Amino acid sequence: MALAFSKMHGIGNDFVLIDCRERPLPLDTAAIRRIGHRHFGVGFDQLLSIESSQDADCAFAYGVWNSDGSRSGQCGNGVRCVAAWLARDGVLGEGLVRLMSPSGPVRVERLADERIRVDMGEPRFAPAALPFDVPHERDPYSIDVVGRSLKIGAVSMGNPHALVEVADIDAAEVDVLGPQVEHAAEFPRGCNVGFAQVLSRSTIALRVWERGVGETLACGTGACAAVAVLHRRGLLDDEVEVRLPGGALEIQWQGPGHPLWKTGSASFAFEGVWHE
Repeated sequence: MALAFSKMHGIGNDFVLIDCRERPLPLDTAAIRRIGHRHFGVGFDQLLSIESSQDADCAFAYGVWNSDGSRSGQCGNGVRCVAAWLARDGVLGEGLVRLMSPSGPVRVERLADERIRVDMGEPRFAPAALPFDVPHERDPYSIDVVGRSLKIGAVSMGNPHALVEVADIDAAEVDVLGPQVEHAAEFPRGCNVGFAQVLSRSTIALRVWERGVGETLACGTGACAAVAVLHRRGLLDDEVEVRLPGGALEIQWQGPGHPLWKTGSASFAFEGVWHE
């Protein structure tokens, strides 16, 4: 099999994109893992399939797979790369364009500086939306991990997120707490885990342990989730810069009843062909 692909990244969160507009993705879970391997494959945080949309209101659709072969409901940096790929192909269209993600439609817009602006929808805090197996909605929650009680926020951005607020982002126990929270019993489908330090009302620093991947240089939905939780706590203004190891994202959210918008870059790395 010879499979053409594009390698892209959104501030270091890297992807393999495959054009599936004329045929389904011809890969099983094992093949996705092989391509995603950092040493024996191409390497990626997520694989993205670009597809024709079955919804007349959406121009195109896309699928998301983690490097362990599991499916994801959304990828905030990935949708920017999908939009940039479609723009390069000459089919994105002007102004706001609707794309169908695995968790529902999203609106994207290519700006004059070639960054991509994305309507990520309204954050959903109801535990059932993640899912998060707790009796009542509240913030913060307490869960038991590695023999201690950990306070977290929880929100869905089309995929499940837990957020840990920390005093020092460099000292955050991402490698220890990340996998423990990801697989905590309260998250029956696992979750992404963010570690956020509030630097000011308009700036936070963030590291993210991604479900099915591990720590990544950036996570778009993680940035949205962090801002949503901290904004809801009254710690942030409506416009926030999120500083991740790979770069910065701009997040705008006016609170309940409003969509959350994310703006950032999308970069092409190279084109290739996978032979197997």
